[in-house]
Amino acid sequence: MLFLQQKRRKMREYLSVMKRSVLFRGIEEDEILAMLKCLQAHIRSYEKKDFLYRNGDHLLEMGLVLQGSVHLIKEDYWGKRSILARIPEGQIFGEVFACLRQQPLNMSIMATEPVKVLYLDVQRVTNSCTSACDFHVRLIRNLLQSLAGHALLLNQKIEYITQRTTREKLLSYLSDQALRAGNSRFQIPFNRQELADYLGIERSAMSNELSKMKREGLLDFQKNSFWLRQ
Repeated sequence: MLFLQQKRRKMREYLSVMKRSVLFRGIEEDEILAMLKCLQAHIRSYEKKDFLYRNGDHLLEMGLVLQGSVHLIKEDYWGKRSILARIPEGQIFGEVFACLRQQPLNMSIMATEPVKVLYLDVQRVTNSCTSACDFHVRLIRNLLQSLAGHALLLNQKIEYITQRTTREKLLSYLSDQALRAGNSRFQIPFNRQELADYLGIERSAMSNELSKMKREGLLDFQKNSFWLRQ
């Protein structure tokens, strides 16, 4: 009984994050709490650089990041790493592989900082309860919207990495970030190595190109803060 009370308190602690997430959008707090038990929800904590899952693992649950962020990464035989996506607080991951339970992960999932993740049984999410309650229907609709959002992000990344030169890849990515921020001054969620891994370019070549563009007056930057000039 005490364990269940502690679990409920822990869930309530992150209700505000859940409500802001795409997955629980439009669902009231009491409805979320009722749903969490049905979906066999539980929270796990990880430290920076911990692997939540590794390439080849089978996912049985999807995760919602409650605190921190994780990277979806791909490493080749020689250990060269590429960042496929960054999943920040309030976003979900693993839903596709959790639905296809026989399909092993073709990537790894790593914490970029201390992270807390809410895990949900995806089979219980996609199979509406017998009463077909309105909030469960909304949950399924929200999951589909999240899947569509991830597809758009993948399309954006394809646009970046298919540019011909290092400069074009950088400008394509930075232009999108400025448009998303609605300001020529903005911050990106990656450090230099992570940005190089995300765009699929060598860090030294990227740093050289950024310095060239800075000298040419195209942009300015300080750490992960950028300013695009007209």
